[in-house]
Amino acid sequence: MEVIVKSCCLVQPAEPTWNGPFSLSELDQIGVLTHVPTIYFYKPTKNWLTPEHTIIKTLKNSLSRVLVPFYPLAGRLCWLDGDRLELNCNAEGVQLIEAECEAKLDELVNDFAPSLKFDNLIPHVNYHTPIEKIPLMIVQLTKFQCGGITLSWTISHVVADGQSAVHFISEWARLTRGEPLQVAPFLDRKVLRAGEPPVRKPRFEHFEFNPLPFLIGKSSNENEMKKKTTIAMLKLTKFQVEKLKNKANRKRTSDDIGRAYSRYEAIAGHIWRCACKARQHAYEQPTSLIICMDVRKRVQPPLPQMYFGNAIMDVVATGLSGELVANQLNYAARKVRESIDRVTSEYVHSTIDFLKNQKEFSRYQDIHAIRNNVGPFYGNPNIGVISWIGLPMHELNFGWGKEILMAPGTLDCDGDSLILSGQDGDDSLVVSLCLQVDHLKFFKKFFYGDIVTDN
Repeated sequence: MEVIVKSCCLVQPAEPTWNGPFSLSELDQIGVLTHVPTIYFYKPTKNWLTPEHTIIKTLKNSLSRVLVPFYPLAGRLCWLDGDRLELNCNAEGVQLIEAECEAKLDELVNDFAPSLKFDNLIPHVNYHTPIEKIPLMIVQLTKFQCGGITLSWTISHVVADGQSAVHFISEWARLTRGEPLQVAPFLDRKVLRAGEPPVRKPRFEHFEFNPLPFLIGKSSNENEMKKKTTIAMLKLTKFQVEKLKNKANRKRTSDDIGRAYSRYEAIAGHIWRCACKARQHAYEQPTSLIICMDVRKRVQPPLPQMYFGNAIMDVVATGLSGELVANQLNYAARKVRESIDRVTSEYVHSTIDFLKNQKEFSRYQDIHAIRNNVGPFYGNPNIGVISWIGLPMHELNFGWGKEILMAPGTLDCDGDSLILSGQDGDDSLVVSLCLQVDHLKFFKKFFYGDIVTDN
């Protein structure tokens, strides 16, 4: 599918903004250092396609204005000693691309899963470019001959986590519709001790930073990293979600104390068990589930609701594949719950203390990071499950109506998975998953089959 770029420019804040070095917190600089893509599909009314009222002009104007309160996104990153990063707020701007495509939009939205068909509709980031030159956000508007459009963007994960990115996009859409800014971002990262020197040792043992398990008999994951992967978008109806929750809570034991297991705990446990089955692990195979936690409400005092940055951290649930498969779903859900409950305010600050005391950061930065290839790999025998369930991703209206489809950018690493709300607002969910080609067929079989059985 050919996509032709018609124009490309840098959009700078509409008014002067604060300039200078901006300290990042430790939570900004671990995990994924690259950009996270998202794409929306629209069918605007014809009045948006006239020369007098062009979408690109409107987007450029509103983007310039929203970058005033969200000025860190217009800056650039730079490296410090020890693979740490700093943000230079210099108002260089966000890149905006206008493109055209002769394909029909309906041909794409019929394929719900992200695929190579989307590839040219999402802006690419050249990580061979010095980091000081890479925009923190790149936007691409693609117009189709049928009158449909896609609007996609990719945002540096160093600067914004999922909740912060959604806040920015929602306010951008609001300004594009001609409405005023609703809630300004809270930019002071000193609430997570950004820029402060280490003053104490961690209070807890942070084994989530230990190397993840390898396959039995292997001393590295090099071979697993080379294997071909594929992507699936697996829909769960409201009934199927409730079925999984009921299964996780049906045979609760004396160890299953407290509140009932949530949707996330049940589905994450289900994904973990299905992956173990699909990968055909030995009974004694160690396996980890990586859980991404939002800590905004877990620290004391809680972070401001619109804290703009990364307020997330990974925790790890561990087990043996054979025990996860042999036991009921509540066994896996309990391991997920135990890991989540470890994240108290003291634990978050202990994590920050742990990271502040590290001389080198590279081992804590994702394998797809800009500068190194020694970070963590979440593939076989492990899996990561991120939740976007609570994020208002749908019905994003820039003035030409809500989207007909929203999709995350392609996942490209074995073991990456994402849970997000269904498109129709009917309490259905979608699991976006990347697995090795040889495993996905079996995963689908267990993913749906185990919902209706006692396995």
